[in-house]
Amino acid sequence: MTSRILPLIFGPLLTLTVGLGATPANAGRAHFVLDATTGEVLEAQNADELNYPASLTKMMTLYLTFEALHQGRFGWEDRIVLSENAESKEPYKFAIGAGRTITVREAVLGMIVLSTNDAAVGIAETLAGSEKAFGRVMTAKARALGMTSTVFTNPAGLPDPEQVTTAADMARLGRALLRDYPEEFKLFSTRTFTFRGMKFHGHNQLLAAYPGADGIKTGYTKASGYNLVTSASNGDRRLVGVVLGGDSASARDDEMIALMEKYLGTSAGQ
Repeated sequence: MTSRILPLIFGPLLTLTVGLGATPANAGRAHFVLDATTGEVLEAQNADELNYPASLTKMMTLYLTFEALHQGRFGWEDRIVLSENAESKEPYKFAIGAGRTITVREAVLGMIVLSTNDAAVGIAETLAGSEKAFGRVMTAKARALGMTSTVFTNPAGLPDPEQVTTAADMARLGRALLRDYPEEFKLFSTRTFTFRGMKFHGHNQLLAAYPGADGIKTGYTKASGYNLVTSASNGDRRLVGVVLGGDSASARDDEMIALMEKYLGTSAGQ
């Protein structure tokens, strides 16, 4: 299989020193809802408390991927190599073996639908040389987007006590994806993905459970609890909602549905 490695470095990497002090993140419950058009905050609970993002992290990896596509740093059909490091990232991954390649399109759909960790690492290593370097790029972009409390250290969201965020910051990132990359954002509504002849179903059950929902991302680790960022519209109004620290996937989804129904109605999108 032919591979194409592109020397894609995001310019000078910003070194950020963040002191978390005596306030570690935890799987505390938090939620946040904002109007995606105006930025108006509609509801917030523990919105600025530090939590672990888990695979919500891939939202930033995808933001930077879309940015690189728009800048011509690579194309949708360009191939990226999955290193041994990428191949080692459990549990969700393409698992095609170190040294094999996937297209950028496959990496994007894999991250959105299957939350593939190897794809996230492959993108990071291609664009910045290493996970650590890409983490600095991610954090710098977070600051540029107004995410003042978020620190990223890896592209997949795998456990790291230094990788932290807040419900408010995740809502800002969701809104930025919608605002800055509206065409690519449509991919977040993808519910199934066929890879090398195999059809996979995604983790985001809210896409089916709530009319009007069209993304964005789920996340879970033991330390974070069950996380979710959702975009939904009733045709007149679009919201971005965040739920962090859910006790279960179903409890997290139920909380998000209640928030969306409160501000959009039960028949959103219909």
